[in-house]
Amino acid sequence: MNQKELVYQWIEENKQEVVGLLQALIEVPSVNPYFDEEDVYKKEGLAQEVLKVYLEDMGMKTEFTYPDAEKLAEYEGKAGYYADHTFENRPNLFAKLEGCGGGKSMMMSGHIDVVQRGSKWTKDPFGAEISGNRLYGRGAVDMKGGIAAMTAALKAIQKSGLQLKGDAMIGTVVDEEAGGMGTLALVAEGYRADGCLITEPTHLKIAPLCRGILWGKLTIEGRAGHIELKQGDFRTGGAVDAIDKASLYLEQFRRLNKEWSVTKEHKYLPIPCQIHIAEFHAGEYPTTFANRAELTFNAQYLPSEKDENGLGSKVKKEIEDFVQAVAQTDPWLKDNVPQIEWLIDADCGETLDDQPFFQIARDSAQEVNPDSIVEGICCHTDMGWFCNVGIPTLNIGPGDPRLAHQADEFIEIEELVTCTKMIASILMDWCGVQDA
Repeated sequence: MNQKELVYQWIEENKQEVVGLLQALIEVPSVNPYFDEEDVYKKEGLAQEVLKVYLEDMGMKTEFTYPDAEKLAEYEGKAGYYADHTFENRPNLFAKLEGCGGGKSMMMSGHIDVVQRGSKWTKDPFGAEISGNRLYGRGAVDMKGGIAAMTAALKAIQKSGLQLKGDAMIGTVVDEEAGGMGTLALVAEGYRADGCLITEPTHLKIAPLCRGILWGKLTIEGRAGHIELKQGDFRTGGAVDAIDKASLYLEQFRRLNKEWSVTKEHKYLPIPCQIHIAEFHAGEYPTTFANRAELTFNAQYLPSEKDENGLGSKVKKEIEDFVQAVAQTDPWLKDNVPQIEWLIDADCGETLDDQPFFQIARDSAQEVNPDSIVEGICCHTDMGWFCNVGIPTLNIGPGDPRLAHQADEFIEIEELVTCTKMIASILMDWCGVQDA
């Protein structure tokens, strides 16, 4: 039996190791405090403490660091910086297992915070209940399952009587679900590795990139007037229906999306970037034309489109110019140009497929699970800052990402175990390994 087979056998015979760790993490609610949730469920620090104790039992050197907006002020205007975010009892956790020498280092990273419970659960959101092959709980997929898998993978190598040549590091962060300031702080602290694996849920796919995400609110002004009466031209005091003007933009966004479906593709993404309308608010009462309409939208951008700060200002400008151009086609809108309020700009990242880390990690993962294809993540992950400082980074994790943030979120236990083997394989091939 070769070294990898020994490790895989240990994982199979000790499935409860990764399952039990995941249950322990789920049972400590760690809802990000920026969600509207009861304070009793906002325990990121306690969840980090549970993991810290586990890692110390493995012989890893650990430390807590606390993001600080004032200390990070030099990053204002860059990805992940929010001057109003505070971090009392919200530490990042960094752990290191030194290798015996002669190998490359690897960091494994994930976020400990989860979104709020939400409604319509039929299971206890923090009960970590197992039913059949499914383990239920908030964070099972996003992304405490990935944290458990990467931790158990490293432990399996140790327990199999092996030692990595390169250093293995684990960095779990807070605040991903509210902007990513935890990862910004981790990188700003100076933690570095030769490669980084983020264990966000990818359904075992190998994701070398994530997209940037923009949220914006387009406000279209109208003029109220009696909806049951003939109004006449707006220049003579007639009403202007903001819903009608908003409909023009809906039609034009559909046209733009057809263009984007050709111009904003990526060979490793299953769908192109688009502008999706997520909310439409208009009108005040049934007897008057709408005085105002608001369209809240989600637009995505590619790593090749990010600006010098790693953000989406170029695509913002593209959308702003489009809104202006549409307004010039309508007499009312020409004089009352709709305005965009930008709400969110979540950064992106990419590791090119000619990079050694990409190639070794891909081959190692597919050795365990040949069905693991290369496919980018269509939403945001924390990989951007690692890429920005020159660390080749991939996303590989257990769980169907479509289940993230849902009621009755669950992870398939067999997929969790398979991912643990995949991560162990990547660690051994990238860092190098020898008998202890």
